[in-house]
Amino acid sequence: MLGISDRANVPRYRTGMADPRIIDVQLDETSLGWRSPDVEQERRIAIFDLIEGNHFAPQRAYADGYAGPYKIKLQSEEGRLGIHIHREDDTHLETLVLALGRFRRPIRDYFVICDSYYQAIRQSSPAQIETVDMARRGVHNEAAELLKERLDGKIEVDFDTARRLFTLICVLHIRN
Repeated sequence: MLGISDRANVPRYRTGMADPRIIDVQLDETSLGWRSPDVEQERRIAIFDLIEGNHFAPQRAYADGYAGPYKIKLQSEEGRLGIHIHREDDTHLETLVLALGRFRRPIRDYFVICDSYYQAIRQSSPAQIETVDMARRGVHNEAAELLKERLDGKIEVDFDTARRLFTLICVLHIRN
């Protein structure tokens, strides 16, 4: 029988304690283009918020019962999103590939509304800023629901996790 001090040295996946969350996020540098200071700030906030609170549970059962926490790397290439999932010790578990065709319009709409939002912050009244921000949140929320749908049966995520992941997907699609 393990004592309390012995449990700290036993990997979580062997104790049966699930920890379905992301503890580290990397964006593939070859997928990234130039980013404005506003976009870079959005990226930093999205990663920080994602790590601070998320629910991320791959639905594939791993042979050893590993159930988190996870490190992920996001990569965009040729219209597909690669979600590279790793254990806490950086051992690769799986790569999920999603076609991004259904995200083209939400990504484009999100970029347009974000540009309007950043302009409004600099030039508009508080009421106008609030109106643009509400529209931005609406586009973001719809895209998060779409992402949850696309991940259904593959990775279980909550709404806030889907929103933050969508922000990072958008960052991967910014081109010079």
